[in-house]
Amino acid sequence: MSGTYTCTVGPSGAEPAPAGAGRLAALVGPDAVPPPLLMLLGMVSTQVGAAIATQLFRTTSPGGTTALRLGFGALVLLAVVRPALRLGWRTAGLVAAFGVAMAGMNLAFYTALQRVPLGIAVTIAFTGPLLVSVAASRRLRDLGWVALAGLGVALLAGLLDLGALTGSGGTGRLDATALLCCGLVALGWAGYVVLGKAVSTRLGGSRGLALGMAVGAVCVLPFGVAGSGSALFDPWTMTLGLGVALLSSVLPYSAEMAALRRMPARVFAVLLSLEPAVAALVGLTLLHETLGWPQLLGIGCVVAASLGAITGRPARSG
Repeated sequence: MSGTYTCTVGPSGAEPAPAGAGRLAALVGPDAVPPPLLMLLGMVSTQVGAAIATQLFRTTSPGGTTALRLGFGALVLLAVVRPALRLGWRTAGLVAAFGVAMAGMNLAFYTALQRVPLGIAVTIAFTGPLLVSVAASRRLRDLGWVALAGLGVALLAGLLDLGALTGSGGTGRLDATALLCCGLVALGWAGYVVLGKAVSTRLGGSRGLALGMAVGAVCVLPFGVAGSGSALFDPWTMTLGLGVALLSSVLPYSAEMAALRRMPARVFAVLLSLEPAVAALVGLTLLHETLGWPQLLGIGCVVAASLGAITGRPARSG
């Protein structure tokens, strides 16, 4: 899962890059790199990190993987951003809720990855921010995009198996646990978007993300210790965990911050809507996860719904 909330993950548009994000953006290199390429590199980095995380399942649990990812990510971000710790009670509460949402989202995501291909997990999860983006809309057209996304999820889950209907071979249904985990990721991602925007408004994206990730790491640590025991502190496991944190949190956030400074918010959101397709491609390339054509069609439906929700919305004035 992407470690950013500088935008509401595609469908709902992007917020301006927060003050203090320059140090993070500087991690990805000079401004000579075209913004679309930075976006692509950020998405690929996120999904490669997820692919590496599946290798951690050999020695640790999803809880342990989440603890390592959030723990190392928080340490790096806190060192770079150096956020002030003086927070009002309301702001502290928002940061705590944001951290809990982040912990739940990632824990459910890594649990889902034990059961479903990467492309399917990311695509179903992507419906969470998509629903947030159209929740306040009163346009009938946006309900159509929601229905299209629902069709995509049905295809991915095997609830509507076109392969079996056409005699070309069924793809099978997701089991109840896998579908529940994917649904929880979508719910957590939606909460992450809403709470992240609130935290960003009060603290700035970089500072809010660093503090929220620290809270999330503390929340999930008991699950990591309970599910992994001493294996959580194995040097090789910790090294892989650091790699996952850098690839899935620090580098994508830095790349997207750098891209946001030099491209329109709507273009940023359109590019980010391609993340489910990138996840499927990374799953095929690194994990050898082959998807049937109904599942690929499902991914296409969700991506099209996201793009439709963005491009069909009037541009903001001012």
